[in-house]
Amino acid sequence: MGTLQLLNPHCLASHKLLSHSFSTGKLIKNPKSLGFSRRRRRRIRAVGTISDGEAEVAEEPEEPPAINFAFVHSVLLPDGTPDVHFRTACGGQKLRDIMLDGNMELYGPYSRPLLNCSGTGTCGTCMVEVVEGKELLNPRTEKEKEKLKKKPRNWRLACQTTVGKPDSRGLVVIQQLPEWKGHEWNYNKPPPLEEEESEP
Repeated sequence: MGTLQLLNPHCLASHKLLSHSFSTGKLIKNPKSLGFSRRRRRRIRAVGTISDGEAEVAEEPEEPPAINFAFVHSVLLPDGTPDVHFRTACGGQKLRDIMLDGNMELYGPYSRPLLNCSGTGTCGTCMVEVVEGKELLNPRTEKEKEKLKKKPRNWRLACQTTVGKPDSRGLVVIQQLPEWKGHEWNYNKPPPLEEEESEP
């Protein structure tokens, strides 16, 4: 026995029809005047069937590939914990674009248009610290090597950093405005998920 797909869902509507005529503004109580019949049976036509075996095999569609981000703000919350914002984006984009699209603070006091280079890599004001997920980022560009000579190795320019490829998955933890950071915090990696053993 298969599953029936209905072509016309209006066949299951109530038989008590009240129609409204928009041209005259009057309520029509007798739907026969519009060419409808209450006694007329409509045929239901099947447009396709799915066998019961195939219906059980059908799985939920897999989620599209995406990269999860945790952005840690440079200022602590009033209770002393880091202010962390979570975002998700597809890979292959510049980190600068991901942060600006997600309303993450990137430039700090340099956020006015004349105080930053708008993503060309010449000003060095979009520095971020990569806490985790370095393997998903492209290698440092020549502009980054020039601007970040005296900075730690895990600091990057967001405008020059491409995050993954379109089919990448993973987690990237970013410290925003590392040069303005007034606190130290430790990132504790979540424990790896234990795979459940399946019975043979």
